[in-house]
Amino acid sequence: MREKIILFIDFFYPPFKKIMPLQTFRYAVCGGSNTLLDIFLFYISFNFILQKQILHLGFISLKPYNAALGMAFCVSFPIGFLLNKYIVFNSSYLRSHVQLFRYVLIVATNLLLNYAIINVLVQYMHFYPTVAKIFATVFIVAFSYLSQKHFTFKIAPNPEGGKIST
Repeated sequence: MREKIILFIDFFYPPFKKIMPLQTFRYAVCGGSNTLLDIFLFYISFNFILQKQILHLGFISLKPYNAALGMAFCVSFPIGFLLNKYIVFNSSYLRSHVQLFRYVLIVATNLLLNYAIINVLVQYMHFYPTVAKIFATVFIVAFSYLSQKHFTFKIAPNPEGGKIST
């Protein structure tokens, strides 16, 4: 399955070869697909599952856009990790549990940033929640890529000074 996904993504790479490395293209495709899934799940959760109503859990009540953020996260988190580990950054020398721990740290940071940005945009700037989610996502993408590349899925330095990659 992994090889088929890589072949499919790489098939579309040639027109982008002059403007970005293959790894960046794979990240854009995988991350972009997962981001679209996340935004779609947020929209469905907010509008249809929660019906824009507060979610009462007994011990806490969540605003519908915060609950939708959590619901979408539950699906996009594992998909994002697997795509990054096996498709984008597949030559990392780090053990899987270390990658997962680091991924959790970065994603938790992203989730907090998402939460803060969405709440500011919705509560104080009166944005529609799905639009606020899109703005937050755009802001976080660059941070996420650099963090995943240089921290979570680190590649061992080559003895000649470059990076070892596939």
